[in-house]
Amino acid sequence: MIRVVTLNLNGIRSAARKGWLDWVAAQRADVLCVQELKAHDADLDDSLRRIGGLRGHFHFAGKKGYSGVGLYSKKAPRVLRTGFGNDEFDGEGRYIEADFGGFTAVSIYLPSGSSSEERQQAKFRFMDCFLPHLVELAASGREIVLCGDWNIAHMERDLKNWRSNQKNSGFLPQERAWLTRIFDEVGWVDVYRRLRPEATDESYTWWSNRGQAWAKNVGWRLDYQIATPGIAAKAKRSEIFTAQRFSDHAPLTIDYAVRA
Repeated sequence: MIRVVTLNLNGIRSAARKGWLDWVAAQRADVLCVQELKAHDADLDDSLRRIGGLRGHFHFAGKKGYSGVGLYSKKAPRVLRTGFGNDEFDGEGRYIEADFGGFTAVSIYLPSGSSSEERQQAKFRFMDCFLPHLVELAASGREIVLCGDWNIAHMERDLKNWRSNQKNSGFLPQERAWLTRIFDEVGWVDVYRRLRPEATDESYTWWSNRGQAWAKNVGWRLDYQIATPGIAAKAKRSEIFTAQRFSDHAPLTIDYAVRA
């Protein structure tokens, strides 16, 4: 059995101050994927490089205090890859891939388009260039789990106020159709939904810091573990942890009945 955890930290040092390190150490995870580090290599001390027996590997953004992803693992990767071959987005620190032999884990952070039309267009460019990479990964024959903040709520049940957000970034028709294509055409599996196919269960992973979104559970499901069919079929348990807050996102944990 392997345990895979993903969490957008909204700043790794900020999350550490909120108790994230102690929580991780108690999870017995085999792989931990994190996004939005908002840090560079020199900013990380030993406590942030090794957590609960897991060693961290990172892809930092060129811009200071921005983006960045990490992947912590109990087992040393056979192959480690940062970036997916696109100069624009590889410079923003959005992709790290670790091949462990029996399976591959990826930590991914899609751009947000909510701040401006310019960033929304960048998000569309990312989607256009990342789809062929997803096709290539799916055809590789490897069992792969892509973990991260995808910044898209796929279905109406994946956010509280879907009617009023249909023209907002994160729930635009083009974004939702792109995810549908990944699942229905390319063959990737939304593992959480495979395990929990309920019509609506208010299983959100992100809440705005505005108003009382957290208190009223006015959230969005933006964080996914998206996997190849073989390993997705071996998923046994999932949990979105909301008992303690480390960032504006919640950790998503999934256990897979495969050899570590």
